[in-house]
Amino acid sequence: MAGITTHVLNTATGAPGAGMRIDFSVWDQDRYRLVKTVYTNQDGRTDQMILKPEETRIGKYELVFHVREYFARMKTPMPELAFIDSVPVRFSVFDTKQHYHVPMLATPWSCTTYRGS
Repeated sequence: MAGITTHVLNTATGAPGAGMRIDFSVWDQDRYRLVKTVYTNQDGRTDQMILKPEETRIGKYELVFHVREYFARMKTPMPELAFIDSVPVRFSVFDTKQHYHVPMLATPWSCTTYRGS
């Protein structure tokens, strides 16, 4: 399955990152253009693919994970000036026949992403 997907894991609790806001943008004319904003469901995934296979093009993309906002809503103790705020993940699609899964593992103090399957 081609296309772009994501999921979020709250690694502070080991639970899915339900309700995290994610902004999806595409590189267009020398800047990132916002395409849509999505929220993760109870499983920490989006209800729909970020980008369906037939819509995916070779190019540069960005997912912005709103980590501080998520942990504040979860009432996680944090300083007023959070260490992690919004986390942009910029990546390239180089083969539209491949699936690009971009997960986010997050705590208020760290985050990790990788190309998943």
